[in-house]
Amino acid sequence: MSESWGYGVDNGPVHWADKFPVAKDGRRQSPIEIKNAETKHDPALTELILSYDPSTAKSLVNNGHSVQVDFDDSEERSVLSGGPIQGKYRLRQFHLHWGARDGHGSEHVVDGQAYSAELHLVHWNADKYESFELAAQAPDGLAVIGVFLQVAKHNPALKRLISSLDCVQEKCLRIEFNDFNPHTLLPPSLQFWTYLGSLTTPPLYESVIWIVLKDPIHISKEQIARFRTLQFTGPDHLMKDNFRPPQPLNNREVLRNFQ
Repeated sequence: MSESWGYGVDNGPVHWADKFPVAKDGRRQSPIEIKNAETKHDPALTELILSYDPSTAKSLVNNGHSVQVDFDDSEERSVLSGGPIQGKYRLRQFHLHWGARDGHGSEHVVDGQAYSAELHLVHWNADKYESFELAAQAPDGLAVIGVFLQVAKHNPALKRLISSLDCVQEKCLRIEFNDFNPHTLLPPSLQFWTYLGSLTTPPLYESVIWIVLKDPIHISKEQIARFRTLQFTGPDHLMKDNFRPPQPLNNREVLRNFQ
């Protein structure tokens, strides 16, 4: 990824349009504020089907912008189907965004409420495109599930991920991270909102079918504090507030699969 962007005063989201014009000119940028009363129930939206093979988990990396778990997507082994998407989308990676303090840090906002963090599970349309890179530039190329994290209580499903953060404190550090099922990070209910949007980081391609889960998962104060010990570029530049603010809706329709 380009070094020309980040989350600092000089290279943060307000400056992204300088190098990525779609940030200013795009009509389907993400994230957004979801106003539930203005969303539309769509009875045609089917349930999400997540079929994840834990053996496809490969590695954990600090990419300088977030911490990310990469998956083997060379075959159709960890896939998402149903909901608003056609066919099967392969899981490529998941990563998180979080704030410097509890109560803010999520990218999507619901009825004025932000959460302390947001998990993104990134899938790509391998039925239609030959590679993730090609899919990432196509209008129906990606499907991302967004999961809110609410500071409340200890979440045992996050224990292994968080205990591994010490090994990837610095940018570009990568370790093996095998046999992990991301389904354990999802809430029991998969009710969702969905809309057409974009990547929330440069190059901000408008290629994402967003699926934002209504129910958050829990995380403890101690657990989320561990994410804030990661480094963007050094010990004097800790990784926090790595989120993009909501973008204009531009008359887009936001659908929901619940009454």
